[in-house]
Amino acid sequence: MSSMRSPDRLAAVRARIAAAAAADQRPAEAVRLIAVSKTFGPEHILPVLDAGHRVFGENRVQEAKAKWPQLRQRYPGTALHLIGPLQSNKARDAVLLFDAIHTVDRPKIAEAIAEAMLKQARRLELFIEVNTGEEPQKAGVLPKEAAGLLRLCREELKLDISGLMCIPPHAEPPAIHFAFLAKLAAELGLPHLSMGMSADFETAIKFGATHVRVGSEIFGPRG
Repeated sequence: MSSMRSPDRLAAVRARIAAAAAADQRPAEAVRLIAVSKTFGPEHILPVLDAGHRVFGENRVQEAKAKWPQLRQRYPGTALHLIGPLQSNKARDAVLLFDAIHTVDRPKIAEAIAEAMLKQARRLELFIEVNTGEEPQKAGVLPKEAAGLLRLCREELKLDISGLMCIPPHAEPPAIHFAFLAKLAAELGLPHLSMGMSADFETAIKFGATHVRVGSEIFGPRG
């Protein structure tokens, strides 16, 4: 698919999402496609915006800050999702710039986001990131601590938590982790699941993903 133009790749991904959603007896609109534009410059993003797509994901606050304010002026109504780890000292900028944060994974980050949202009078869509593989080097709350973090967010910090997010371990079948995250979200009463990337988004949809994060399948391989 790398020789195709990005609008054509976008259309192909949308068709695959629609097919996977239909197989799960859901409408295509039940799955939100986040086009992951991290490391890609405006010249790569513009054709996707021109094709009508309006939901994008970035990993780093600084990178997003450098390229998105100008793009959003030209394309109003564009939503930006932070899908990479957030440092508490970047919370103010993140709340100013993004519409959703998928990586709430510890009390300190939740508190920093809550404080920034209060000061800016903004409400963002928030996801708790769960380290489903319990990998020591990876971000995300441990599964057994997710309920406690959710309780803190809701009861003490008055944050609206939309759902859960995960990035499965590289060497394991993702289906196991998607099924686990879906079960945990159901237990916690959370409606949304941010899971699935370029290599496995169809599998994620099969297990109930409501948000899929697709980069290289739309923009092509990263340089």
